[in-house]
Amino acid sequence: MSGENKGRSTAIAAILILLGTGVVFYFVPRIMIALGDLSPWLAGAFGAAMVLCFFLLFWLRARYQRKHGN
Repeated sequence: MSGENKGRSTAIAAILILLGTGVVFYFVPRIMIALGDLSPWLAGAFGAAMVLCFFLLFWLRARYQRKHGN
């Protein structure tokens, strides 16, 4: 893969990740409020899990790139 295509692929992946997480995080407050009616601990755990998933996604992507020499 050439340098230009590699840069374009990285930019597209970053845009998709940010758009996807933006959509998910848009709905997180509503979901947390609904879960908070059941249990405040459940709502807190859900919010923490969503934030951890965001960082886990980038960690997995970096790990994949290191493994494949990119």
